[in-house]
Amino acid sequence: MEYTQLGRTGLRVSRLCLGTMNFGPQTSEQDAHAIMDAAHEAGINFFDTANRYGTQPGETETILGNWFSTGGGRRERTVLATKLYGDMDDWPNNGRLSALNIRRALDASLRRLQTDYIDLYQFHHIDRNTPWDEIWQAIEVAIQAGKILYVGSSNFAGWHIADAQAAAARRSLTGLVSEQSLYNLLVREIELEVAPAAEHYGLGIIPWSPLQGGLLGGVIKKTEAGVRRLEGRAAQSLEAHRDAIQGYEQLADEIGTQPATLGLSWLLSRPVVTAPIIGPRTRAQLDSALPAVELTLSDDHLQRLDKLFPGRKTAPEDYAW
Repeated sequence: MEYTQLGRTGLRVSRLCLGTMNFGPQTSEQDAHAIMDAAHEAGINFFDTANRYGTQPGETETILGNWFSTGGGRRERTVLATKLYGDMDDWPNNGRLSALNIRRALDASLRRLQTDYIDLYQFHHIDRNTPWDEIWQAIEVAIQAGKILYVGSSNFAGWHIADAQAAAARRSLTGLVSEQSLYNLLVREIELEVAPAAEHYGLGIIPWSPLQGGLLGGVIKKTEAGVRRLEGRAAQSLEAHRDAIQGYEQLADEIGTQPATLGLSWLLSRPVVTAPIIGPRTRAQLDSALPAVELTLSDDHLQRLDKLFPGRKTAPEDYAW
């Protein structure tokens, strides 16, 4: 496994981040524990979760906490990232980014995760109704209490990142060190403003859905082989991009790798990307993601991928001179 710094911090994380959203809804606790053990064996030290994940909010964090409680240095060897924002129930103040909810949500996550600190505490969404001064004041208290080490964002626009960093600077805080965004060969909108903002402010990009729901994971071969059946939006998206995805799968064959490996490797070639989030439901899916770290794409391969899936220029050059 290769490691890199998380944004401008001194924190070293693996080039693949283990996403845990499937733990609980689709993966049993026993299997989730086995996957996390296998991730450590493969050198993955960066795990991502959220307080809303699970069949019921909090379930996935509880699964991680139970795994940490088995000892063996599991917590110490893990760079733990979790998120808050979504409502945990229908009672007022049990969601969003008010100072009250940050305090309550953080303490609840710590209890479920059976740990006394979070390495990376992330805002799952922008809160348009809470001022940054309030948010950073609550975060500053948590940092001083030793409950949080670093702070990140998720699904932010470029100007949200700029706004957050300006407010943090007024308080002499480090501010955001990472941004989780939807980013893959099919969805490259963050190249307009989010990625340039992240690069400017020293944030590491942590892409979620790196294979666009499986469309970049060999979907044509799988459907033709009867291994997978697509319906609804997924089927419509495949038809809209069939030629590009067909060319993508053919390129993977030429390189001698799997389509999923190619898609992950492309993300790893992006300078601003720290670690794509892989969300395996099984041990086999985890194993299939590991070769992406070792695959080096040539300039020709990268150019061919850009032709198949045109990216975006940095704003305003994307739409103006």
